[in-house]
Amino acid sequence: MTKEVQMSIKMEPELRDQFMAVAATMHRPAAQIVRDLMRSYIARQEMPNAETIAAIEAVERGEVTTHASTADLYRTLGI
Repeated sequence: MTKEVQMSIKMEPELRDQFMAVAATMHRPAAQIVRDLMRSYIARQEMPNAETIAAIEAVERGEVTTHASTADLYRTLGI
């Protein structure tokens, strides 16, 4: 069983009110949304991420036969 801890975050009242309103509209607990955002942020910080590693390996194997602009590459990799 995972132990849960509490966390306090300082923010502008208007930001909190907007966030809570959107969470209510989506019928999702605000705490769950914050946890999801934190997990997503952590995953994006992994360098290189799994998609980047797969793309590098495909290039090294000679499997990439098309050329993409830098913007296309960044968009594909989610950068």
